[in-house]
Amino acid sequence: MDETLTLPLAPAADSAVPTRDPRKAEFERNKLAKRLHRQVGEAIADFAMIEPGDRVMVCLSGGKDSYGLLDILLGLQRRSPVPFELVAVNLDQKQPGFPADVLPRYLTARGVRFHIAEQDTYSVVKRLIPEGATMCSLCSRLRRGVLYRVAGELGATKIALGHHRDDLMATFFLNLFFGGKLKTMPPKLVSDDGKHVVIRPLAYVREHDLARFAADRGFPIIPCTLCGSQENLQRKQVGLMLREWEKKFPGRIESIFNALGKVEPTHLLDRTLQDFAAVRATGRPEPAGDIAFDVDPILEAAADAVASGILPAGNSIPIAPR
Repeated sequence: MDETLTLPLAPAADSAVPTRDPRKAEFERNKLAKRLHRQVGEAIADFAMIEPGDRVMVCLSGGKDSYGLLDILLGLQRRSPVPFELVAVNLDQKQPGFPADVLPRYLTARGVRFHIAEQDTYSVVKRLIPEGATMCSLCSRLRRGVLYRVAGELGATKIALGHHRDDLMATFFLNLFFGGKLKTMPPKLVSDDGKHVVIRPLAYVREHDLARFAADRGFPIIPCTLCGSQENLQRKQVGLMLREWEKKFPGRIESIFNALGKVEPTHLLDRTLQDFAAVRATGRPEPAGDIAFDVDPILEAAADAVASGILPAGNSIPIAPR
């Protein structure tokens, strides 16, 4: 509308833009926050991520995922019967234009203990990696070395990273497509130097929920000018593939994610997990034994459900509740 008019014209009734009920918006925000806290709490419990007396070093990059991780852990810390400490750590990689004051100001306002490690890994990556080539591998190795050192200096017993469910799924398919392995980011594992325990409390959390949570909470997001600026990375392409699957075949991603926690090593080909030379007939029923030419009853039930419209197409396996 023209700002020079002294009296605004009332819009026609059929052209009025509906306004969102603020009470409903607040309800949705609270519902999302409760779901994220529940999912993180379940992941921590399922994989014994945090123990009494732990000092958890939360790696804070300035992105939505690590902000969300810290915020949720702070909420859980206040209500947890298990006492544990949190310390936020950011690595200032000396990227040009990096707003070095943003994180200290935010963390101070939240009353969070923090440490800023400064090391110019940016110029190292730019010097060694040709323009247009993938920087993630070298950048992550350099960051990892610094963060491991800082964890030791701070006496941290756990290192918490902000990888979410979508990251775990993308890593699984990257290993499958390009590494020839069935492997992903585990929720909890000893670091490669053997000195630290790395945890991923967001393992059950979807990325789009973290994006909504970050918007609701108004986190001061700091964009990355290294990995975050490379649009053609295979990880992003796999992410696009997964989002397309979710649109076309609702439930498929949930089924695949559930499968990561229901591995049957005897039904794969890894000779390090199964001593095939020692396989002998036992003479008794084996619940996990081979069913030879029979159709798997679970897969058959899923196919019937899809054919009858009970399950959407693409939902290859009935989703078992966790």
